Amino acid sequence: MRACRRGRALRAQHARPLDGAGVVDGRVRRRAREALRRSLQSLRVRNYRLFFGGHAISVAGTWMQRVAQDWLVFEITGSAVAIGAAMALQFGPILLLGIWGGVIADRVDRRIALLVTQAVQLVLALVLGTLVVAGIDHLWIVMAFSLLLGLATVVDQPVRQAFVAELVDRDSIANAQVLNSAAHNLGKVAGPVAAGGVIAWQGAGAAFLVNAASFLPLLVNLARMDGATLRRPPRLVRGRGQARAGLRYVRDHPDLRIAMVLLLVVCVLGQNFRVVFPLVGAELFDGGAGTYGTLMAMLGLGAMLAAVFTAARQTATVRGLIVAAAGFGLAGTALAISPTLGLALAVTVVVGIANFSFNTLARTVLQLVADQAMHGRVLALHGVVFLGSTPIGGLLLGWVCERWGARVGLLVGGLSALAVAAVAERMFRRAHSRPPMTPSTVEPAGKASGDQDH
Repeated sequence: MRACRRGRALRAQHARPLDGAGVVDGRVRRRAREALRRSLQSLRVRNYRLFFGGHAISVAGTWMQRVAQDWLVFEITGSAVAIGAAMALQFGPILLLGIWGGVIADRVDRRIALLVTQAVQLVLALVLGTLVVAGIDHLWIVMAFSLLLGLATVVDQPVRQAFVAELVDRDSIANAQVLNSAAHNLGKVAGPVAAGGVIAWQGAGAAFLVNAASFLPLLVNLARMDGATLRRPPRLVRGRGQARAGLRYVRDHPDLRIAMVLLLVVCVLGQNFRVVFPLVGAELFDGGAGTYGTLMAMLGLGAMLAAVFTAARQTATVRGLIVAAAGFGLAGTALAISPTLGLALAVTVVVGIANFSFNTLARTVLQLVADQAMHGRVLALHGVVFLGSTPIGGLLLGWVCERWGARVGLLVGGLSALAVAAVAERMFRRAHSRPPMTPSTVEPAGKASGDQDH
C-alpha cells in the first residue's frame, strides 16, 4: 500500500509540470488564433472581401502595364529620357490635379466612381494593346495613352483609397490598409515577373491586353457588392473653394499636418529605390542587374514580413508614424554604411519592413484622423505626395548619386528621415501641449448633402 501511494505521488509530481506546460501551450494557441482572427478580420466582411480579391488582381495587371510601357518606349526610342517623359506624363497629372480629384471623390458615390475609373482604364489598356499588336506603336501614341491613364488615376486614386472606409468599420480600417498594402506589394512582384514572360512570348501589346483583362474581376465584384451595407459619408455639395478647403483642413489639423510633412520628406528623399538600388549594386558591390534584382526582392520580402506581423494591428497613431519614420531612417543609414553585399541584403529586408510599416501607417492615420466627408481630398493630397513626388525625388536623388555616389544617396534618404522624425516629434509635442482646437477650426468648407438646410 505504501509503495502504491508513493508511486501515485511520484506520478502526480511528474504530471504537474506537464499540466503546466499544457496550460501554457493552450494559451499560446489561443493567442495565435486570436492574432490570426484579427489579421483577417476585414476579410470576414463580404464587401471588403470582394474588393480585396479584385484589387489584388488589378494591381498585378497595373504593374504589368508599367513594365510593358517602359519596355515599349525603350524599344521604340532606345532612350532613357523618353522613358522618363512617359513616366512624367503618367504621374504628372496627379501632381498638378490631385486635389481636384479628391474633391470629386468627396462629391460622388465612390462605388460608382470606381466602376467608371476602372472601366476607363480597361478601355485604355485594351485600345493601346490592340494598336500595338496591330503594329501601330508610334511614340506619340504611347505618350498620349500615358497621359490619359494619368488623368484617370487623378480620380481613381483618392476614390479607391477613400472607399476602404466604406467597406469596414472604424476598428478594422488599420487591418484593411495592411491587407491592401500586402496585395499591392504582391502585385509589384507578380506583375513585373508576368510582364517579362508575356513580353518575351508575345510582345508588349499582349501585356497591355492582359492588363485590360485584369480589371474585370474588380468591376464584377464592385457590381456584386451590397450597397445597403456600405458606410457612406454625406456627399459634398458642389461649391466654390472646396479644393482650398481641403488644403486648409490639412494645414489646420496638427496630426494631419505632421503626417503630410513626414510623407513629403520620406517619399521625396527616402523611397526612390528604383533610382538608387541599381547604383548600389554596381558601385558598391560590383554587381549588375542580378544584384539590383536581389536588392529589390529583399525589399519585397521585408514588406511581406511586415504585413504578416502588423496585420493584427487595430489602430494607428501619429506617434507610431513618427517612430516608423525614425525606424526607416535608421535602416536606410545602416544600409548606406553596410560594407558587404550579404549585410546589405539583410539590412534591405529591414528597410522593406520599415518602408511598408511607414506607408501603411500613413494611410491609416489619415483615414482615422480625418473626417470621413474629407477622405477624398485628404487622400488625394496623400497621392500628390506619394505618387506625384516620384519624378521630383527621382531626379534629385539621381543627381546626388551621380555627383557623390550611391552611398551618399542612401545617407541622404536615411538621415533626412531621421531629421524629419525629430522635427515631427517636436511638432507633435507642441500641438498636443496646447488646448484642443475647436471643431470649427478644422471643419471643411461647404456643406455635405446630408447637412443641407431644409
